Amino acid sequence: MLNMLRFKEIADYSANPELLPEEPITGKDAFQLYIDHTMPFLRESGGELLLLGCGGQFLIGPPDEQWDVVMLVKQRSLSSFMEFASHKEYLAGIGHRTAAILDSRLLPIVESKDHNIVSAPVGRS
Repeated sequence: MLNMLRFKEIADYSANPELLPEEPITGKDAFQLYIDHTMPFLRESGGELLLLGCGGQFLIGPPDEQWDVVMLVKQRSLSSFMEFASHKEYLAGIGHRTAAILDSRLLPIVESKDHNIVSAPVGRS
């Protein structure tokens, strides 16, 4: 899954006051708390974080569109992802993500093992 994320300047914990840090933090810092909380559950489900990087303006794309961070997460199956996404302890920390994110995109990707897009499954139904 390709995640593209834009952060709030200051994290907004109004939806999850139980997770509110003692001092205000940035959206980026709140998302790091989310990553730290999430990684054990991701690994437990067979998933892995393949790439985490800082984004910026597109070389090709809308000049006014910018993403702060991109992540590429690999999961062994859709059912593994659904197990991960519904795990009670994982969900207890998802408020850090909610507090951090101004805008996001999530694009599921099916890997083409033979580098042939013609034989790869189509992602639209």
